[in-house]
Parts: sequence; structure tokens; C-alpha cells
Amino acid sequence: MKRSHSIILLALFGTLLSTAPAATPPQKLNVLLIAVDDLRDTLGCYGNAAVKTPHIDRLAARAVRFDRAYVQYTVCNPSRSSFLTGLRPDQTGVTDNRTMLRDRLPDVVTLPQLLKEDGRHAAAFGKIFHLGGGRDVALRAKWMDLPRSWHTAQSFEATPLGRKKLAGRDLTQGKLAWCHWGAMDGGDDDQPDGQIAAAVSAEIEKLGDHPWIIGAGFMKPHDPFLAPKKYFELYPEAALALHRPPGDQTPAPPLAVGFSELGTAFGKFTDRERYEFLRAYYACTSYMDAQVGRVLATLDRLQLWESTIVIFLGDHGYHLGERVWWNKNTLFERSCRAPFLIAAPGMPPGVARGLVEFIDLYPTIADLCGLTPPPNLAGQSLRPLLRDPASPGKPAAFTLVTRGTARGDSIRTDRWRFTRWSDAAVELYDHATDPAEDRNVASTHPDIVRTLGRQLSAALAASPALPR
Repeated sequence: MKRSHSIILLALFGTLLSTAPAATPPQKLNVLLIAVDDLRDTLGCYGNAAVKTPHIDRLAARAVRFDRAYVQYTVCNPSRSSFLTGLRPDQTGVTDNRTMLRDRLPDVVTLPQLLKEDGRHAAAFGKIFHLGGGRDVALRAKWMDLPRSWHTAQSFEATPLGRKKLAGRDLTQGKLAWCHWGAMDGGDDDQPDGQIAAAVSAEIEKLGDHPWIIGAGFMKPHDPFLAPKKYFELYPEAALALHRPPGDQTPAPPLAVGFSELGTAFGKFTDRERYEFLRAYYACTSYMDAQVGRVLATLDRLQLWESTIVIFLGDHGYHLGERVWWNKNTLFERSCRAPFLIAAPGMPPGVARGLVEFIDLYPTIADLCGLTPPPNLAGQSLRPLLRDPASPGKPAAFTLVTRGTARGDSIRTDRWRFTRWSDAAVELYDHATDPAEDRNVASTHPDIVRTLGRQLSAALAASPALPR
């Protein structure tokens, strides 16, 4: 009798096992990529007390903040083409704002494409890849890399109300064809960044439990410096401090500060224009910060932090008067270094002071998502720094720019920045004593110049252009 009971129990147990549902596979992590146009580390979380960025600061409090993160090119299209492929500009062949990535590398697998092909819904709002193409819809879709990288991608424009300037300045006559700023009528959603925040939040809500990669490409503080009036009101002139170069600043080589006509125009700025430019950049930064806050509030409300990797970055740095320059496209620290935050489930917040490069983003996200990236990536995963921000970073970071047929290459080590130009000019800055890079000490440290020159040449030789 007991034996028959045992047989019946075993049979029932076997039936239960055979009818039990299969183990649920782990949920794929969402990826939110917040890419900001022309944003230097002018943020509260990076120590700038003058600018008001409470929402980005809140993100930084739960993220790893990379204090020394360097882009590989200091202009929008080359930089984005680099970090979205994990390749250096010499490998992508994109070194200007006119060259389309797929024209150089038609079969490259981009970071959003890798995540899309792993089953995530992929959507871009605003500027993730460079937005070329003007008003030509078909051409703009190609610039956005539809349909390879995204299922959908959308750009935005100010409303008629948002195009009404309440106060501002226009330098399109005689000085700078692109440069104007203004406190605008209307609310946040009358400008593109507000519309981007609303669209991103709606997309996250709509997708529910389906995993996703969403690009939130905020346009400000890129010129023209236009934002709703209330953001300009945050910055009275008395609260602003202009950059004043020291009297012993070494003159920059001719190729170092971009293009001569721009330098001439910047040199003619009055103090009134400098204050207005700085105020407008700060106002646009605070406006963008408010839109980031709307997206983060969506993650809060839907309780998505434990299933979402959040990346926040600027596509390169920016000068606000340093070297009498009010733009990007240099090989100085102000242009090469940009803000970079990663908040990932299971990773503690912290501050990483080791050197990292933006090409490290692709292998990092692939690693965190358990994916195998393409074999030729130039960067490396930052998972060790995410686990322990006190870990050492890279021994060096590399950035380049071109000036027509001329070229400059720069290497940043823990202590030094060495830059070599194709006209044979060299620069060496000692960050131990000169973090603002005001004094070129190349002539007094020939041994350092030789050592870093060899290291730079070796790095260039190790990143040959890919076959096309």
C-alpha cells in the first residue's frame, strides 16, 4: 500500500514538472541615451556654482560621473559618428559636418543598431546622429540613419509663438553669420527641446514592458542661443563672471584656434556682448536641464531605474572666452573634455577621475547588455570603473581636428597635454601647474615632447582607416 502511494506521488510530481512553465528569460535592459549639443562641463555636478542644473545634478547623484572624459573629435558629426560606432575618426573617415557616416562605412553596425537587432524598439528624438539634410525629408532620414539604426527618428522645430524674440541680439550683420541669442516668447514646448522631452516621455510610456533604446538628442546649448524668457531671468549680469586670460598666456599656434575669420570676429566682442553670450549659453543650459528633468521624472513615475541604463553626455566641449574663442573645434582641454554620466542598475554612484574616451561608450553598453560588439571597436568597456570609480582609467586619451588639408592631433595623459600640428607647431601643457593650458612649455621639456610624440605616432599607427 505504501509503495503504491509512493508511485502515485511520484507520478503527480512528474506531471507537475512537465506542466510547469519554462523559466522566464531575464528582461533586456532599456537604454536611454541623452546626447546634448555643444555642452561643456558647465554643470552644477561638475563644480560650476554659477549655472543652475538641478535635474542633471540629481542624475549625477545616482550615476558614475566621469570627470576626465575626452571626445575623439571636437565637432558634432565626427564626434557622434565616432562614439556611436566605437571607432576613431581615422577609422570612420568622418572629419567634418558634411560627410555622411554610411557613405564611408556602409555596413558599420552602430550602437543603437546593435541594440535594435537584439530585439529592442529603437527610437531617436532630436539630434543623436548629426542632423544634416536641411528640410529635405528623405536626406534627413539618411542622416538620422533610418532604418538601419532606428525604427523611428524625428526632428523638431520651434512653433510660431516660440520664434518670437522678446529680447536678444543678432550678430548676423558683419560679425558672425550663425550667432544670435534671444529670450523667446512661449513656453518650453514652443522650442524643440521641450517637444523632444514630451515625445521621449510619451514613447517610454507607450512601450510599457517592451525593451527599448531611446535617443534623446537635446539641441541646446548649441547656437542659436534661444530659450524661453524665464531661463534668461535666472542669470542677472551681476551673477556672471567673464574669463580673463592671464598676462603671461602663451600665444596659440596659428592652427590652434580654428579659423582666422572667426577669431577676428570674437576678438571684436565688447564686454557687453561677452556677458550676453555667456548669459545666453547658461540660459540654454538651464532650459535643457529642465527638459532632462521631465524625462527623468518619467523614469521615476514608471519605476524604470532598475531596468534602464541612462547615459548623459555632451558631444564635445566648448569655449566661453578662453583663448578669445567662443566655440568648439580646438584641441584645448575646454573643447576636448565633455560631461559624461552613466547610471546603470546594480552599479553604485561615484566619481571616476581616470582618463576615459567617448569611444568607450559602445563596448560599455554592449557589455552591460550582455551583447557581443563588432570585433574592431577602438574603445574598451568601462564596467571596471562603474563597479569601482576609484579604479585607474586609461593611460592616455586622443583627439584630432582638421583645418582643410591641415591637421592637429592631441594626446592627454594624467599630467600632460601634447598637441602636434601638420605645420610642425607643437604645444605642451602641464596640468599639474597649468590646468587652464595657458603656458606652452614645449621648448623647456624636449624629453616630454619626444616621449609623447612617439606615443601619439604609435596610437595613430594602431588605428588605420578601415577598408571601405
